[in-house]
Amino acid sequence: MAVSLADNDDDDDFSETHDINVTPFIDVILVLLIIFMVAAPLSTVDLPVELPKTSAVPPQKQPDKPTFVSIKSDLTLAIGENPVARADLATTLDGTPEMTKDKYVFLRIDRSVPYGEMWPVMELLRAGGYTHVKLVALEGPPASAPEAASKR
Repeated sequence: MAVSLADNDDDDDFSETHDINVTPFIDVILVLLIIFMVAAPLSTVDLPVELPKTSAVPPQKQPDKPTFVSIKSDLTLAIGENPVARADLATTLDGTPEMTKDKYVFLRIDRSVPYGEMWPVMELLRAGGYTHVKLVALEGPPASAPEAASKR
C-alpha cells in the first residue's frame, strides 16, 4: 500500500494505490507448468497389443442371418463368402436380400491386417449409408499375461 505524505493540510491528497501483486501467481503457474512437463511424457504408453479375443457375453442374441463383411489378409473384401471390389461394396450390400440400412453389418478383419486398413472400409460403409457396424472378434478366454508376453 502506498501512501502519499505531503505537508498539505488537505485530506484529499491522501490516496492509496490498489495494485495486485502477481508475482506469487506467476510462481504457481510456473511450478504447475514444470509438473505437467514432467508428467506428460510419463502418461503416454506404447505397448504392443495382440487383438482380437474376447470373453464377453453377447448382450443380445445374434440375428438369424447376419451380414458379414470381411477384410482378408491380402486386403481384399468379401460379403459373406463372395469377393467384392472396394468400389462396389455399398452397391453390393444394397443388392443383398434382407439387408437394409438400419440393420447391423458385422465387420470381420483378419488378424494380420493393419489397423489403419479398417478405417477406409468403415468409411465406404458409412458413405453407402450403413452406419450400424459391429466388429467381430474370436470368442474364447482372453490370453493370459505370460502367454501373451511369450508370443512377442
